[in-house]
Amino acid sequence: MRSRTAIWFECRIKYEKTMDDGLQKKVSETYTVDALSFTEAERRIMEEMSSYISGVFEVDDIKKATYKEIFFSENENDDRWYKAKLEFITIDEKTEKEKRSAVNYLVQASTLHGALKNIDEVMGGTMIDYVIVSLAETKLMDVYEYRKNEQNDPQEEVA
Repeated sequence: MRSRTAIWFECRIKYEKTMDDGLQKKVSETYTVDALSFTEAERRIMEEMSSYISGVFEVDDIKKATYKEIFFSENENDDRWYKAKLEFITIDEKTEKEKRSAVNYLVQASTLHGALKNIDEVMGGTMIDYVIVSLAETKLMDVYEYRKNEQNDPQEEVA
């Protein structure tokens, strides 16, 4: 397992997909991209999708993701994405009361049980007490990370 912290955007695209029976059907799919702004997120999802979709497609919606960190699996069978809400438990030294702070994560796994196992694998190496409050499968199709070798990238021109 590896984790990646970034600014993530969920991008929904619409296009005509050829189904198994050969008929065309208008579909809507959601993907996550690593970007610094809405404009960059739109550019990146269009670049990524243009190599997979032949024909016209439109970016229907872009929103900032509620998670800042993603746990990527190295297992090639892990093809689903799960949204996990964890609460970190700390003790306030002044009041000696338990304080909980919620954090959302995106976890790659093939099953709900596998997602739970992957969370415990990553978080087990930390000294923070946590509770998994919720874990649910998402409709995300894939996640695209920023790659330094992208051409004409504004992040590269700054360096």
